[in-house]
Amino acid sequence: MVIPTAAGRKPRRSMATDIIIIGAGIMGLSTAWQIARRSTLNIAVLEKASSLGEGSTGASSAICRHRYSRDEMIELARDGIAAYRNWSAFTGLTEPEAGYHNDGVLWMNANGGSWAAKERDRLQRHDIGAEVISHVDIRQRFPDLSACITPPDLETGEPHECEHSGQFLFETDGGYFEPVDALNDLARAAGHAGVDIQLQTPVSSLVITGGRTRGVKLEDGRVIDAPVVINTSGPWCNDILTTVGLADRWPLKATRIQVMHINRPTTLTGKIPVCCDQVGGVYFREQNRGQQIVVGSAREEDEREVVDPSDYNDWIDDDFKASRLHALQHRIPALTESIRVMGYTGLYTVNQWDVHPVVGESGIDGFHVANGFSGHGFKIAPAVGSLLAQQITGDSVDFDTGIDPGFLAFDREPIQVDAKNVLA
Repeated sequence: MVIPTAAGRKPRRSMATDIIIIGAGIMGLSTAWQIARRSTLNIAVLEKASSLGEGSTGASSAICRHRYSRDEMIELARDGIAAYRNWSAFTGLTEPEAGYHNDGVLWMNANGGSWAAKERDRLQRHDIGAEVISHVDIRQRFPDLSACITPPDLETGEPHECEHSGQFLFETDGGYFEPVDALNDLARAAGHAGVDIQLQTPVSSLVITGGRTRGVKLEDGRVIDAPVVINTSGPWCNDILTTVGLADRWPLKATRIQVMHINRPTTLTGKIPVCCDQVGGVYFREQNRGQQIVVGSAREEDEREVVDPSDYNDWIDDDFKASRLHALQHRIPALTESIRVMGYTGLYTVNQWDVHPVVGESGIDGFHVANGFSGHGFKIAPAVGSLLAQQITGDSVDFDTGIDPGFLAFDREPIQVDAKNVLA
């Protein structure tokens, strides 16, 4: 459903609502901003929480890497990260809170130089900076990192004689972003454009009349009319999909993730890039101006499906802490056993069929979805917002993606993937 934009429409001062977006995480606010920056449509973003960042976005590691199994995902990552790399120009803010940390992304695995060269060439074909570096290069550039390609024993923690060899992929254009700062900037940019962001406004159901979207019903009983509704409610997406009989189309499961962080010891003197360590099954990056290191799991078995995304364990498990710390110490040998580990949990929504999201028209006129990002959502959020905005308004602007909407369509077939984890 395409809504006419500037021509012949009232300014945003009108109380009429053209579009309702459910959820004010990175996906909801990116979508709101992408629509607002190309139209004068009246947009309301309805968020159940009392502040921004209480859902998946606040717990995101916000790693901006480009390498994916599918070229289409590489394009989406490139287009999304381009917005983060040019954040002031994208948001129109002269002094945004957030900024891109271009630390690079290092892929550590035992696949060897042929794999690294193939992936470098793939990325470069998409105009993404990447190179192949050796274990000697790693020692020189990142002296705190070990280039060992022997997997650590995560069951017993037994040490081994490390084998330092091989060649590895390094994304020179990769990095990370601060997720809550990104939300604050998008809220400010969207607010300047007239977007109405309403906190503590939970939606209970979609309202359908004659097979067309009429609006939403709130938990307090009020109905807000709008011909277009977009579901960007993250782990709570099925609460909305169930009300219109669409929850069974895709297995979108709220999934608990665990994240550790440590204060960086003074014994570490070099720069630590974003690291996707497929040998040890972890990913990590610096944060807080390099004073901390954030660590997450890249193993599918560490993900825990939850029944109720509003009620789940909010502490990290002891066995997770022990195994992930051992994997981190394998990659950063100077870390000691006595280091203090802190942690938190969060949620993302895993599409259990193919770990790719569903984005676009749902089959119900006026109802659009952006759900099931499986841990990939932050980096591609500006591009997904662009995809939805182009479909809804019919207009294109700068920072748009040219990806085929059919790739992630709600009515597509599952995508064939080699692995079903956060690094797929």
